Parts: sequence; C-alpha cells; structure tokens
Amino acid sequence: MQLHTDILVAGGGISGVVAALAAARNGAKVIICQDRPVLGGNASSEIRMHIVGAANSKRKQDLETEAREGGILEEILLECAIRNPQRSASMFDLILYEKCRAEPNLTLMLNTAVTGVRMEGSRILSVLAARESTEHYFEIFASIFMDCTGDGRLGKEAGALFKTGRESSKQYGESHAGEEADPYRLGSSLLFTTRNMGKPMKFIPPAWAKKYTEADLKFRDHATWEYGYWWVEFGGLLDTIADNETIRDELLAIMMGVWDHIKNSGNHPESENWALDWFGFVPGKRESRRFMGKHLLTQSDLEEAVHFEDVIAYGGWPMDTHPPQGIEAKDQDPCSQPVTNYIYGIPLRALISANVDNLMFVGRNISATHIAFSSTRVMATCGVMGQGAGTFAALAICNGIALDQAWRDPELVRNTQQLLIKQDAYLPGIQADPNLASQTTVRASSEQPEGVASNVIDGHTRSLHGARGVKPSLAVRGTHRWMAQPEDREPWIELEWKEPVSIRDITIVLDTGMHRRLTLTHDDNLHQQNVWGPQPETIKEFRIKAYFEDSCEQGFLVMHVQDNYQRQVSCQVQLDQVRKLRLEVLATNGLDHARIFEIRCH
Repeated sequence: MQLHTDILVAGGGISGVVAALAAARNGAKVIICQDRPVLGGNASSEIRMHIVGAANSKRKQDLETEAREGGILEEILLECAIRNPQRSASMFDLILYEKCRAEPNLTLMLNTAVTGVRMEGSRILSVLAARESTEHYFEIFASIFMDCTGDGRLGKEAGALFKTGRESSKQYGESHAGEEADPYRLGSSLLFTTRNMGKPMKFIPPAWAKKYTEADLKFRDHATWEYGYWWVEFGGLLDTIADNETIRDELLAIMMGVWDHIKNSGNHPESENWALDWFGFVPGKRESRRFMGKHLLTQSDLEEAVHFEDVIAYGGWPMDTHPPQGIEAKDQDPCSQPVTNYIYGIPLRALISANVDNLMFVGRNISATHIAFSSTRVMATCGVMGQGAGTFAALAICNGIALDQAWRDPELVRNTQQLLIKQDAYLPGIQADPNLASQTTVRASSEQPEGVASNVIDGHTRSLHGARGVKPSLAVRGTHRWMAQPEDREPWIELEWKEPVSIRDITIVLDTGMHRRLTLTHDDNLHQQNVWGPQPETIKEFRIKAYFEDSCEQGFLVMHVQDNYQRQVSCQVQLDQVRKLRLEVLATNGLDHARIFEIRCH
C-alpha cells in the first residue's frame, strides 16, 4: 500500500509525538509510525519512566529560575495533571493518543514498524513499514523524514552516519570522558510498582532470579519500593539493540532478585504487606546509536552554554553517566551527575543528518558525544527538540524549501524561532518580535513592585535569570509578569492604543508554576514535588472586553474563559478599530493574586 505525506515521523515516543503534533499544527501533512500499541516510549504504560528535563531539583526558584520546558509538552503534562488524578500510566497513553487523533493533518499508525527505505542518491525516496497485526505493508513517500525511534532504525536503513560507544577524553576535550574510547553504552532498566495490601503477602521468586545482599546494594538506595529503581540496570557492555532480548531476560532476573531481597532477606521486615503490582517486560533503553549531524554537541557546548544562532531547543539535565556494568558495578555509585551551571541551547544543525539530505533526527539519537548525550537524552529535553524540529520541518514544507537548503536559510530559521516562541517554546538568547500589544499603554487595577503591569508586553514569558538559569550574557532579569495585589478582589489589566488597530488573534500567557517539576510518576517522594491538578498560579476564569473608537463604555465581550488550567490561551477574532482591550480576572486556581505573563495581539 502506498501512502503520501509531507513529513514521515518514525517513532512515537515523547520526541516523535511532539514533533508530529508541532508539524501538523503548523500546516504540514504528517504520518507518524509507532512500532508499539501505545505512544510515549519510555513514558508509556509499557515502561513508566517519568519525564524529566531542565526543571530538576537543582534548578528551581520561583520568579527566578523557571526551567520547565513549556510548549506542547507543557500542554500535555498540564492536561495529565487534571485528567489523571489517579496517576494511571494508561491514562497518559490515552492523552497522547487523543492528541494525535485530534489533529486533522496527522495520521497515526500504531503497531507499525519501519523496516527499510528506498533511496534516490543521498535522499530518502520512501520508507517501507510493516504492520503485522493487520498483515499490511506500506511504502510511505514524504519530503522530510524524521527519525524519532531512539535506536535510529530509519537512519540506519538510509545509511546515515552514526556513532556508538564512548569517546576518549582527548577526542573532544571532554573531562568527564574516560582516557580510552570503548564500545560501551548506558544500560537499560525495568521498572516495577508495588502496593500495600494491608495484610502479609508472600513472594515466591522464580528459580532464575538473582540473589542480592545488602552489601551488593550498598550504593543503591532501596528504602522505599512503591516505584522500583532506575538502577535495576543492565546491558551497557552488550549491544543494546542486537542483544535486547538477552538484556530483557537478565533484567527480569535482576528485578525479581532485588524484590526477593526486599521481601525475603529479613533486612526489610516493613515490606511484609507489600506486593508486586506491575512490572515491565519492555526494557527502558537509554543508549544505542547517535547520528552524526551538521554539528556535534560536546561537553563544552553544554558547560559553556554556547549560544547557537540556530538554537531550536534547550536542555538542563545533568550530564548523567552510568557505569556500563549497571547493577553489577556493586562497588560504584550507579550514576555520576555533574550539573551544568546554566541551561544550554541545542542547535538545529545537531538534528540534521550529515549525509542524508532529507533526514532529521530527534530524541536520544541526535548528534552528540556520549557525554553530551548523557544530558540531552532525557524525555522533556527530547520533547522540546521535537517541537523545534517539527515546527522547522513544517515551515520548510510550507515554503517549498528542501531540507538540505532549509537549514542553511537564516530567514527560515529565524521565522521558525519566532513561531516557536509564539507557541510557548523557550530559546536561550532569542528575543520575541514586537506585536500589536507592544505599542500600547498598559494599566492595571493594582500591581506589585516586582510584577508591574507593563511586564505583559516586555516580550518574555518566564524568568530564567536565577541560579542555574540562563547564562548571564543571555539573561534578562525580572519576573516578566503582571502580579496584582492580593487585596485586589476584582483585578483587571488593560492595553490602550493611541490609534485604533485591527486584531485577528489574541493570546494570553499565564503562570503555571514552571519552577516546579510536573511529571507523572509513581514515586511518592518525587510526586510530592508536583502540584497534581490545576497549578495554583494559573488564572481559572477571565474575560476580555474590546473598546472601539465610538463604542459604549461597557465594552464588547471578546472571550470568556472558564475552568482554565492551561498556560497559553488563544482566540481568533475579527476586531477592527480597537482602541482598548481589558482583561478581567474572575478566579485563580488557588493563588491569592492574579498573574499574567503576556498579552499578545496580532
């Protein structure tokens, strides 16, 4: 069966889902092929790893360091926090599925694996894919192909250059690398969840389960057990693709052995009433192929927070390396996590193949050394890369520019960056262009000294000047939001133009507490760092009125938003001869005062 589209996204993990959504929402026809029955990859119900990124525990400060990624990923996680109070992994699957099904430009193909390609010189002509569940085989033609498979199956079939293993410290001047290069990788993990059943529960381990003592696990904390352990890790000394089945079998033996130790060793009598509730059979894979792009990210790019003119996303997770022996490295810490001083930019060129003209890659397989990859590999960072790549690819398609020329086009790259900012992405060192609201005089019913009304037109939608935020040369200090006084019971803010204007789009950017973590997790301690539900800083209900040249003083009701929990609210309008807009806040989701980052008009 032949299919035709603008963009083919291979892989339905977080990077692939966000890339596909971004491309489809920006006007491109997209097909996404996912070889599993659910979307989400390592975050899906099959594996259940929480989504982490720049907003980790060492990088958070209200009104100063708000590093959560934003954009499409923020939209998804905010919705999960509202619709999934029970913290169901399957509900998260459903939310991702619904997001893809809702886009008219997006065709979702589950249980469909890329198996080969047809090439025309250095270009991919089409992708071959198989869906064994229906006995269907496809040839999918596209202009741009995007490998979000993690393992890099599409790129490998196309002959794209790639790296595996660990470079030596001398090769790229990386102090965190070892003295000698080797073929080793980060291993894979299996997670589990448990429940307190309220009565004694026996555990009879399989005969093949491993045996562990407290001495074996002395560097691996296992004081709580409701959500397994990422350090149940194995396979870094093997080929994490070719040996995946062997790695899975060994991980099952390791996981069962760890739980057997907790239940039956006598060292943890408080586990008596606890029982395994779920455990994975799909290894959560960290590392396999890394493609060679137009730029190779290295340790110094991250540590120095190099400013790239073609920045398309950002990261901020530590450079998180693990011993390739995994749990067998009993006398070593299970990870080393040197934290970068600043969040860092990721250039578009690191997502463009060095030798296949119409191939992009997004996720843990981007162009990076092992050390740089150890930070960029986490799913929230992969998600914002997906939004950047999908938006860029859609603009290239809509402008009729081939990928091998598009990444060299400064105007197209700049337009991509501006569109990303408009759609709630953050790009270090990139300033938003002025909009109609930039021309206004701003007034409010009240304001706090650190949250003056004029902040809503300053062009910034988060604060990142604080500790471990943006590099000082790229930072713009300030809260960048209007904050009404707590005693102001009927807060409002208004924009007034000297001359009447025509408005076709109004966007309101709200505060969603982006200094905090926000991720679905079954780890109770980590969950305590979330606000699971509507974020208290977010305005729940508001209305906007327009005032015209000769209108009555009451104003014309443009929009009335209720039960809001999202960060960005947009409305398409047909307003002419507007002299003033007023936003009236009717309720927040809990905070004692109103906050708004930006009011934008086009």
